[in-house]
Amino acid sequence: MNSSPEWSTRTFGNEDRLPRVPLPTLEDSCTRFLEWCEPLLTEDERARTGAAVAEFLRPDSAARALHAELERYDASEGVRSWLDRFWPARYLGRRDRIALNANFFFLFQESDQGQVERAAGLVAAAVGYKKLLDQESIPPVVQRGAAHSMEQHKFLFSTTRIPGAVQDTVRAPYSAERPGPASARHIAVFFRGNIFRLDVLGPDGHPYTLDDLAAGLRSVLKAGAARADTEDAVGHLTTKARAEWAASRQALLAAERGNADALEAVEGALFCVCLEDFAPESTQQACDQLLHGDSGNRWFDKAVSLIVFADGTAGINVEHCGLDGTTILSFVDTLLSTPAREHSARSGARTQGMPAVDPVEFVLDDELRADVRAAGAAFAAYAADTATTTVSFDFGADQIKGLRCSPDAFAQLAYQLAHRRSKGVTGATYESIATRQYQNGRTEAMRVVTPEILRFVAAMEDPGTDPATRRAAFRAAADKHVSRAKECQQGQAPEQHLWELQLIQQREGEPLGATEPLALYDSPGWTIMRNDYLSTSSAPSTHIQYFGFGSTSGTCIGVAYVLLPQRWNLYLSTPRPVAEQMFAFARQLTVAVEELRELLATGEPQP
Repeated sequence: MNSSPEWSTRTFGNEDRLPRVPLPTLEDSCTRFLEWCEPLLTEDERARTGAAVAEFLRPDSAARALHAELERYDASEGVRSWLDRFWPARYLGRRDRIALNANFFFLFQESDQGQVERAAGLVAAAVGYKKLLDQESIPPVVQRGAAHSMEQHKFLFSTTRIPGAVQDTVRAPYSAERPGPASARHIAVFFRGNIFRLDVLGPDGHPYTLDDLAAGLRSVLKAGAARADTEDAVGHLTTKARAEWAASRQALLAAERGNADALEAVEGALFCVCLEDFAPESTQQACDQLLHGDSGNRWFDKAVSLIVFADGTAGINVEHCGLDGTTILSFVDTLLSTPAREHSARSGARTQGMPAVDPVEFVLDDELRADVRAAGAAFAAYAADTATTTVSFDFGADQIKGLRCSPDAFAQLAYQLAHRRSKGVTGATYESIATRQYQNGRTEAMRVVTPEILRFVAAMEDPGTDPATRRAAFRAAADKHVSRAKECQQGQAPEQHLWELQLIQQREGEPLGATEPLALYDSPGWTIMRNDYLSTSSAPSTHIQYFGFGSTSGTCIGVAYVLLPQRWNLYLSTPRPVAEQMFAFARQLTVAVEELRELLATGEPQP
């Protein structure tokens, strides 16, 4: 492993020097799979799952051929990771709507700026970031002496997910179709369902100044003062299930030649800016609007959409297929850690007068108008059927470390205790673990529930258990959590490996002679372990207040948390039919956090 001073300082200069994601053996993944699912199963379910795993590991099992194909692929020229086919299948292969289901958001820290000033500052900072990225001058991330993959930064600008009938594709720079950095000079600005093309780079490539950008944005507010009719706000279509949206997009292209230019203006734009005509009444409303909002004023397929409300409150909505939270946090931290005028000056911005502002107009026939109207109504109902809430603690990572505990372990154990108390069960829990220290590294799927967590929750729920025993159970569970997280960081996790084998069989099972059904994928262990009751992910940054995403199933609570040195903010989401369970979870979490805080603070010092 290279030490920090040896790493390249160019943004993408270390990609070929990073280690590869380790490919586990079948035996290792199956051993871990059994260990991971075991706490969630009954004795009968364990036996059935064990039998399915034994069959999976037979010398003549189709799984052997599938794994051999994965090994061959991993060793192929040009392949940086055995997960290189997995990520497109996982993200671009999903067929439900991505709006609310897959996209995520960050709510930025408050600002005293008004809407136009805030939006102009964010645009200037983002354009400055793009200029640095084009020159490969964004410093690569190096943590604990290890460089991290910066490949995801190639998907920040002029990147749009394009719907497909079977699987989506991605329009992006740095690709065979569009080599090199993004060449667009404009952004797409939405206001009251109207879309405008706004130049942010002049003809010679120099950015417009803050004052120029502000003038352009004021022009958008004036030109878009009349709200677009619901049936004309084409952004609604991006909320549809993917194959349905693909059909609608083809209908758009067939309806009028000019619609191709309109799509090009949006899909080729560097990013979107969505201006809202109201100020959120609460932090939770701001979060909800960042997650879904008025879909006529969004283009959910766009990789990056900066959203600014009438009072200057701002945040970002992100399409997930090419971008994970860690990349967006780095981007946002850079945008918000330096005054906008400094960003603008560094970018070489020049006064050029008000930039070109042009309406982006689609020509729709009656059938397309009905399609847009129906999509908007369906998504509004879907958003209304999603319950959300925020929870905040005046207690953060510094205090947890003072209790001699990993902040993330403390958070996850509190979630488990609150979940048991609110729902009466311990359910499958997902946590995203970053693995960007590898080539094309993204995330690993960690399953949180362990035997140690079951014992901890049981100790807390047994009124006869003394504090010392509870503390010991907590410490054991926290240590196990930290240990498993480290294994995931090192690529020692079973789920994505086994899942990719399943995908290989679906794609190539017949030519590989590996068509026999594999009972593992129908086993209780596989189905129960992956049926999330809690889907959790953290985003630690002092520049954001909240982070959020939708739940992943009808029984799931999405738990997005920002664990800062002195604060801990959570955004929770779940389907409205089970909303009371989420609100009960929130109430129990408040109790559990204080209870654990007191338990650890009053205990004997740990060795």
